[in-house]
Formats: sequence, structure tokens, C-alpha cells
Amino acid sequence: MLTRLLLVAHAPTSATRAAAFPLDEEIEADSAADLATLRECLPSSDRSYAGPERRARQTAEGLGLEAETQLLLGDINLGRWRGLNFDQMLEEGPEAIAAWTSDPLSRAHGGESVAEVLARVAPWLDRQREEGGRVVAVTHPAVIRAAIVTVLGAPASSFWRIDIAPLARAEFRSDGRRWTLRGIVAVD
Repeated sequence: MLTRLLLVAHAPTSATRAAAFPLDEEIEADSAADLATLRECLPSSDRSYAGPERRARQTAEGLGLEAETQLLLGDINLGRWRGLNFDQMLEEGPEAIAAWTSDPLSRAHGGESVAEVLARVAPWLDRQREEGGRVVAVTHPAVIRAAIVTVLGAPASSFWRIDIAPLARAEFRSDGRRWTLRGIVAVD
């Protein structure tokens, strides 16, 4: 069964502009024009989903999607680092950041490890492949990275080598047996 999956990163927020880890903030008010442009080129879908955070749901709404909230598409749980910028994280010690970005099992921030995000996203991908059809999902850069790593069968350590900007899109296809990464479109 053929499945076409498009993952869309949420629109920019104050945290993405400040290079900080997000809270559950809204998308920037001036994202409307970008969302309208993207809406024009979105494929039709049989199902649409959004992560549970406000920024994902607002992006889906701005794209004209009647998206079902999907907990498995939620952003990585950053524990005590939520809302902090890089300098504030450094106050905790560079060892914690180094551990988190080099060890997929690290939970230096007390939240979710990269390995846990990969383990959460893989079954969601399997379910989409089994159901087939055209799917559009608005989610977070961490979830899109996890999907790419999973589909490519890449090591978990490659998670940090993938850059996903706000409103970037990753397209996947499945023939019912396996996924392929069709392309990534970045928005500058």
C-alpha cells in the first residue's frame, strides 16, 4: 500500500528566533504570510495530524489543516532546560550539553533522550505505513530528525547532524514494506 507522508516543522516562535529551547509558546504573528504561501503548495491529504504543543497546532491551523492532535508527534521533552537559551544552559556546565549531544541515551536535562524520541516516532511511522494514503503532519524539528534517522536506518548519533528550520518539510514515501526519504525542503 502506497503512503505519502509530509512532515512540516512548526512556524517560528520567539524561542526559535532567540536560539532557546521552547516552552509552549505561540507562533510569531508575522508567520501568516509564510503559512499562506506554504498552504498553496501543500498536497491534499487523507489524514492530517499536529503535535500537541500550541506552536504545532497553530501552524496546522494556519495551513488550513483540520489536524488531529497526536501525542507521539510532540516535541522532545527538554526537562529543566525548557525555556533556556544556550548561555543559560552553559551555567549548568558544558559537560551536560556535551553528554546530551554525543550520547543518544543521555537525559542530562532530566527530560527525554534522543533514543527515546526515536523509539516514540518509529511506531507512529509504522502505523502510517500500514494505513497508507496521503498524510500531512505538523510537528517539531526533533520529531522530523527522528523520522529521518529512522527511515534511513542511520545511527542515533546522526540525529544532531540534521538541521530542520521552522516550516521546513520532509517528504517520505512507503510502498508498504519500507520507507524512503524523498526530499527535504528548507525555508530561508
